[in-house]
Amino acid sequence: MVDFENFIAENLPRIESFHPSYEEALAEMLLAGGKRFRPRLLLSVVEACEPLLVDSAMIPALALEVFHTYSLIHDDLPAMDDAPLRRGHPTLHTRYGDALAILAGDALNTFAFELLADSPFRDDVKIRLVRILAENGGTGGMVLGQALDLYFEGEALSLEQVEELHRNKTAKLIAASLEMGAVIVGLEPELQQELYDFGIELGLLFQVQDDILDATQSSEEAGKPTLHDTEKNSFVTLLGLDEAMKYADRLAERLVGQLESYEPRLRNALEPLLTSYLWRHRQD
Repeated sequence: MVDFENFIAENLPRIESFHPSYEEALAEMLLAGGKRFRPRLLLSVVEACEPLLVDSAMIPALALEVFHTYSLIHDDLPAMDDAPLRRGHPTLHTRYGDALAILAGDALNTFAFELLADSPFRDDVKIRLVRILAENGGTGGMVLGQALDLYFEGEALSLEQVEELHRNKTAKLIAASLEMGAVIVGLEPELQQELYDFGIELGLLFQVQDDILDATQSSEEAGKPTLHDTEKNSFVTLLGLDEAMKYADRLAERLVGQLESYEPRLRNALEPLLTSYLWRHRQD
């Protein structure tokens, strides 16, 4: 399998323009590192079921990372979280100004779908991939979650509402990553749905863990501002740190049980990746 970091560097948007920093702004956050969690989920499913398709699946995996990066750029803007740091680097608007940061995010959003359209799969598969990313990243998914998060900042929500907020804001794009991998390898619709549902639970765990780390890590450790969620509807704000840890434990235990129920090839592919994440809220 091609090294994903090199693959990103080799497939950045190439722009012929006299703008002094546009192309650089598009590339900066993509090259700043990160967990690459969503593309790794997609590639793990493909590697488990159809290893010969892994190289072809790198393009959809890159599309996921590009789309996720756009969302981070916009999330950090002054009108949203107003964050100075992301992935251990200055945020885009602090380097290039709000306008170019907005436009860079817009460009990466659309570039993700350009990548999917150019991916080396049948047209029906490409259409499914486009639809999954659009549905989960767009109007009824991540963008809805962001809208809920911003609108209700400073106003206490119920646990059910906080779960719904983060199911949209965080979990749906993680679930989409698993579903996209399942579509590429042609898994049965029932298993595609099962992996999607697993991804929703995984995404909720991911969010609870981020909330815990926000309350317990320094900005240097996290690579982004921490102690930043006190006015937001985070799980720690709602439940307190101890109860949020227990909530994360319950989610992790359910996910371990679900993972163990999968056929060996799928379990063996996902387990190494997920083992490092399922209990990260308990790591010192």
